[in-house]
Amino acid sequence: MKGRRHVRTVIVGSGFGGIGLGIRLRNAGLDDFTILEKERTLGGTWRDNTYPGAACDVPSMSYCFSFAQKTDWTRKWAPQAEIQAYIEDIAHSFGILPHIRFGVEFTGARFDAKSATWEVFTRGGETFRSDALVVGVGQLHHPYVPAIEGREKFRGVQFHSARWNHEYDFRGKRVAVLGNAASAIQFIPQIAPLTERLYIFQRSANWMIPRGDRPYRHWERWAFSHVPGLAKLYRARLWAVLELFLLPVIQQKPWAMRYYRRMALRYLEETVRDPELRRILVPDYPVGAKRILISDDYYQSLNLPQVQVVTDRVRCFTEDALVTQSGERLAVDAVIFATGFRTNPFLAGLRIEGLNGHVLEQDWAEGARAYYGITVPDYPNFFLLYGPNTNLGHNSILFMLECQFQYILEALRVLQDGAAYLDVRRDVFEAFNREIQAALQRTAWAQVDHSWYKDEAGRITNNWPYSTLWYWWKTRHLNQAEYRIVPLAEAVTSTETKGLPLAARAGAH
Repeated sequence: MKGRRHVRTVIVGSGFGGIGLGIRLRNAGLDDFTILEKERTLGGTWRDNTYPGAACDVPSMSYCFSFAQKTDWTRKWAPQAEIQAYIEDIAHSFGILPHIRFGVEFTGARFDAKSATWEVFTRGGETFRSDALVVGVGQLHHPYVPAIEGREKFRGVQFHSARWNHEYDFRGKRVAVLGNAASAIQFIPQIAPLTERLYIFQRSANWMIPRGDRPYRHWERWAFSHVPGLAKLYRARLWAVLELFLLPVIQQKPWAMRYYRRMALRYLEETVRDPELRRILVPDYPVGAKRILISDDYYQSLNLPQVQVVTDRVRCFTEDALVTQSGERLAVDAVIFATGFRTNPFLAGLRIEGLNGHVLEQDWAEGARAYYGITVPDYPNFFLLYGPNTNLGHNSILFMLECQFQYILEALRVLQDGAAYLDVRRDVFEAFNREIQAALQRTAWAQVDHSWYKDEAGRITNNWPYSTLWYWWKTRHLNQAEYRIVPLAEAVTSTETKGLPLAARAGAH
């Protein structure tokens, strides 16, 4: 459009965040963007996590974009391969693939106030210059492996669940799994029947309810594809059920906590035969304080005679065994780390330099914070996807991402309309984070000392404490009064009115 500024954007990461934003940018006519992807294929966490049984813990009809609704999922809970295929399909069909630079690893960026642009650095030495920078690397992409004495001496096979060794044959092997959370409960039922002996090291028990998975029937898939509006209606119903029944658990509503506790204990009683095993599988923390897990076959796999749940911690490795804190020696051929991901600090290993010497790693030394998980003061035209405090414990993260896409699009339109940069106001940012942290202290997540939702200081940096509807309402439009907006004409020269909201600056002139 005549008189409008040309905006260039660099997006980091080609998972759901990067691909989805790319689609929205193309549809909005802002197609001068580049997606940097360190691997040779796209997909993010669904490319990396290929362990047996990998699947989503959100209903499949909710785990796709509203602007690219998939109606032919094979199951109620989508398996990894189907999710990966969906991401690849939409990237191809919406023309995103030509925008992706594969094998280019982002290492950091520096904002140049004089030109109002970001200088983007990569591992290979190539640099990019952009008006806006969007980092969408997610929260679950750095596998965490605990430092255990003697691990380098172990002569058997060892790997993290996110780096699955598909060449390893589990038949007749003695295997130890360190961890019993979301990934472990999916792959353990797949490998347990093959093993001679399987030790599951449980640090703490999990509240678990049945998944209720099944294949979609042929007529259901036909109806979703051919009956106008049915897929959207079904998707809306799933969203509402999750909001109405799971969010109250997180917010510690007594009726909801009683309901899920009874459901979980009844499921445990019905599926695990050994009374002593049932006892150690009951968590010692409130329902919802850690992720509520869903599975149709994990408890059942614990009934196998070769499976043993170990509640003692690992003290050290030997060449062919694990030694527990109590001194018991467990001979094993393979060790699988189902120990999750290093979610804190956020953006570990990346150096982001903003205005006036600000470095994001230093600004986040006491915990990652962002305005609605998207913007940070002193980092103009810098946006996050799935940033701090936008993870969910009750609904689909893709809903949150779509809200973030809309918010970022509105910010880019401000740049299009003549702004050099926009920077969220410090007072707005601080007030928001005080409110969020206060709300988080009223949730079930605050009832435990340690979880992947918290940083080392105990601050909940990952999760969103309210409904997704509230998040949508707050991010549906970018409020320009909440930002310092500098027009192109003032980007190079500092003035007394520089940085004021547009309306205030117009009055000053």
